Amino acid sequence: MSLKIVIRPTAAAAPFEQLRAQIADQARSGALPVGYRLPTVRGLADELGLAANTVAKAYRALESDGVIETRGRNGTFVAAAGDAADREAATAATAYAERAHRLGLDRAAAEAAVRDALRAAYDA
Repeated sequence: MSLKIVIRPTAAAAPFEQLRAQIADQARSGALPVGYRLPTVRGLADELGLAANTVAKAYRALESDGVIETRGRNGTFVAAAGDAADREAATAATAYAERAHRLGLDRAAAEAAVRDALRAAYDA
């Protein structure tokens, strides 16, 4: 197994977002197994021709999402993210549903807002 990342300078998404998305996709698909040790921030930055801060920002976002975990000086590893991601998504969905209800939206309007948000996030 190895990390395969391609950063496209002309892409609409910022390099840190491209990196974050590719690592997340590979971790969630199993291409990067749980426990896989990721390169150091500096090492990956050098390999990809990016600033270390760009890689660090992507790693922080991935850690916040539960995709990776940092074990101090031992390194950064792919976490068992599936369950954590599912739980966080369910929590966010519940919070949204409760907020939409409090705002007085009917079910159709609340669902339409979700569809629009998902289209914006996934089709971008």
